Amino acid sequence: MITAANASLLLLARGAPRVIGQSLLAIFALAAVTLVCVHFQPDDPSLTAAALVYLVIVVLLSLNGSFTAAATVSIVAVILLQDLASPPLLSLSIYEPLDAVALVVFLTTALTITRLVSKMRGALDRLRVSLEDLRRAEEATRQQAALLDLTHDTVFVSDTQSRITFWNRGAQELYGWSAEEAVGQTTHQLLRTEFPAPLADITAALHEAGRWEGELIHARRDNSRVVVASRWSLQRDADARPVATLETNNDITAHKQAESALSQAQAELTRVARVTTLGELAASIAHEVNQPLTAIVADSNAALNWLAMEKPDLEIVRSTLIAIVQDSERAANVFTRIRAMLSRTVQPHQPCDLRGIIRETLPLVQAEFARHTIRMEVALAAELPLISGDAVQLQQVLLNLLINAAEASRDVAAERRVVIVRTEIQHREPQTQVGVQVRDSGVGVPEGNLHRVFEAFYTTKSGGLGMGLSVSKAIVERHGGRLWVTANTDYGATFHFCIPTKS
Repeated sequence: MITAANASLLLLARGAPRVIGQSLLAIFALAAVTLVCVHFQPDDPSLTAAALVYLVIVVLLSLNGSFTAAATVSIVAVILLQDLASPPLLSLSIYEPLDAVALVVFLTTALTITRLVSKMRGALDRLRVSLEDLRRAEEATRQQAALLDLTHDTVFVSDTQSRITFWNRGAQELYGWSAEEAVGQTTHQLLRTEFPAPLADITAALHEAGRWEGELIHARRDNSRVVVASRWSLQRDADARPVATLETNNDITAHKQAESALSQAQAELTRVARVTTLGELAASIAHEVNQPLTAIVADSNAALNWLAMEKPDLEIVRSTLIAIVQDSERAANVFTRIRAMLSRTVQPHQPCDLRGIIRETLPLVQAEFARHTIRMEVALAAELPLISGDAVQLQQVLLNLLINAAEASRDVAAERRVVIVRTEIQHREPQTQVGVQVRDSGVGVPEGNLHRVFEAFYTTKSGGLGMGLSVSKAIVERHGGRLWVTANTDYGATFHFCIPTKS
């Protein structure tokens, strides 16, 4: 492996012939100057003129050669200068102490100048390299900026004060401001950003992780609003201090509008399926309402008869009136539940007790089960943890499963017409769940169609819409749960769903 020291020696060896040639040329020049001085002034050569010319030769060599070569030539110049000062030529003798001092001063001056020139050459070389690196960096930056202008994504850079320092063409097309207008502006003031969380919290997360992602709402130049999926990346210097933030935004306004429209369509579809379910249960609802109304009429007549007596028993009348009030509340509760199920509004999730939801739902299907002599068995766990959800929507899921179980059971032998509703607690990572099973012993689902029963518009009923199970699956999944079906080993099928418990 070639080390840095080996590389330096290799470069020096490659440049050695040039340095040696320049050194020899300088020595020849010194000798020529010396001979000229001796030729024209043999008795008293001009030491000052010679010294100046020698110094010029040494400086020129310093500009084009190495410090070692310049130092060597400087020593040769001192020797020649000493010869001029103490003839005969090449006697190498010094007769006056001042001559020695002058020679030392000349050598010191030559070496100092040589050293300064060498440092200057090194500084110039480093400056040249730095300028070249800067030119390449600027060229790379221009190329990167040109590439960023080619993308359709919105890209801009802001400094630590949130002032925009770069604004690509995608940003200009999305927001309407040109780069000249945007650069120097404060990002969130220009775009009037609406954040999903406090800006201080977002900035803290950006500094901690080096990146942040989320949805923002920005204002365009024409004051229209745009929703963007925003990604921030933090740039740091060599000391790990933040220096800039790169922000990339994708316009998802149309996607968010489509999501909103889909959500509204799903809500309307859920309501339609709910109305359809209630229509199928009309007889059961009428039966449940009719019972308290019948009791109210009977109790009212009885109370009137007791009041018509010569000495009415007010205690009996009072208890009869209390029964009337209770039956009225019972009927009102039925209508309240029906109105809630027909409502278009979406209720926020609240703590729910599945045991209570099941108990409230069973009376709605009693008449349907009785009409087809279907027996219902209920096995509810003694205690169930609360779940978070919409009680009306969960009641709709149970109604759909119970109606399907009744329809699957009404055409089989009487002894098989049994529907079992069971609850259980399921301890599954990472969260405990409450499970519900609705098992029938009816006609069952063909093995090949088990995966299709939750498809929209798939139905085996002659007049069915095929939406009940599809809507039920969507409701359960919106509650963070799962709905599925399995074929029983003997007869019929079992529908399962589970909902995570309230954290």
